[in-house]
Amino acid sequence: MGPWLTAALAGAAAGVLSGFGVGGGTLLLLYMTSLAGVPQDLAQGINLLYFLPTAATALPSHIKNGFVRRSAVLPAIAAGLACSAVAAWAATALDVSLLRRFFGGFLLCIGLAELFRKKQPEQAA
Repeated sequence: MGPWLTAALAGAAAGVLSGFGVGGGTLLLLYMTSLAGVPQDLAQGINLLYFLPTAATALPSHIKNGFVRRSAVLPAIAAGLACSAVAAWAATALDVSLLRRFFGGFLLCIGLAELFRKKQPEQAA
C-alpha cells in the first residue's frame, strides 16, 4: 500500500471519528508520529489545521440534532482559548521527546479512564 493511500485511509478514519466528535485528531496524531515518522511537534501543528475544517463540517449537524448545549459554549470557548494558548507555548518550548512522553501519558490516562468508567444510566429525552 502506497504512503499516500495509507495517509488517505488514516485521514478518512480520523474524519469519521471527528464527525462523531470523539477525537479523530488523536488517531491522526498517532498515525503521523508512529507510522509516518512525523515529529510530534509538527504532527500537532498539522492536526490543528486538520481539526478546523472537520469541526466546521460536523458542527451544523450536531447543532441541528441538539447535541450542543448552548449555555456551555461560551465558557468552553473562553477556557479553551486560554488553555490552548498556554499549552501551545509550552509545546513549542518543550523538547520533542518530552512532549511525546507527555502525550503518551495523556493517552494512557484517557484509555484507563474509559476502560474503567462505569456506565451512566440513560437519560430520558
